[in-house]
Amino acid sequence: MFKAMFGRFAEDGPVVHVAPGSDFTIAGVHITNSILYGWLICALIVAVLIYVARKVALRPKGGLVQFVEAGVTFVSNLVEGAFNDKKIARKYVPFFVTLFFFVLLHNWSGLIPGVGDAFQINGHPLLRPMTADLNTTLGLGLVTMGFVYAASIKEVGGFFKYIRHFFMGLNPLYLVIGLIEMVTDLTRAFSLALRLFLNMAIGEIVIAVFAYLGGLLAPASVLAPVTALPFTLLELGVGALQAYIFVILAVNYLAITVNSAHDHDLTEGDVAETMVAAPQGAKG
Repeated sequence: MFKAMFGRFAEDGPVVHVAPGSDFTIAGVHITNSILYGWLICALIVAVLIYVARKVALRPKGGLVQFVEAGVTFVSNLVEGAFNDKKIARKYVPFFVTLFFFVLLHNWSGLIPGVGDAFQINGHPLLRPMTADLNTTLGLGLVTMGFVYAASIKEVGGFFKYIRHFFMGLNPLYLVIGLIEMVTDLTRAFSLALRLFLNMAIGEIVIAVFAYLGGLLAPASVLAPVTALPFTLLELGVGALQAYIFVILAVNYLAITVNSAHDHDLTEGDVAETMVAAPQGAKG
């Protein structure tokens, strides 16, 4: 296996595939290596979560169940800590927990032996992680921000109230700042997508380069795995960190809007109560 994975590096140099390759076609639709592998990983995620859901008990269990429970608890606390109202936060915990495991396991899927140049078809890898494909991360960013926008509009009470939170008043300076904030807000999907894609793609490149360097010093099947191993382990941490960053940013995008709208409503309510209470106090 190691010879198949690293043997080509010593001969041809480090091979890096940034663009996805088409494995086969169904009804005129090209199924790329990242889509094919993504389907397999998604099926695995569903199977694992169904298995864990059936094994959940009051007493913690070891192994896979404990790992998933720890991830769910971590993300749940993350979401609840971002919102002022815990009741609102709990409504969105399932989405963000699913998002976290989706990104995490797809990030880690590229480190499984056999993924990449080990198996090729039509001159490109048969399997490639989805999060190393810009098309996937862009779609993921758009879906995530679409959910954040829809939830924000629902929580603040309508589209126009959502737009209003960008503007602090009718001062021309505030209007300019509000327009800049709106444009910045629309770029968040692209920033999420590019951050995730670049970190995963660069990780692939680093592993490929150091595997190639190891192959220059000794037979690739001997030393290439050794020189690539530290960076493969590093990518485990990077994959987890990028999943965390993706989720925490999405959570905060939603929480900032909801908390701001909620605080604004409280402020208006406090002012109204003060105006009503003042005449009563004067009569006393």
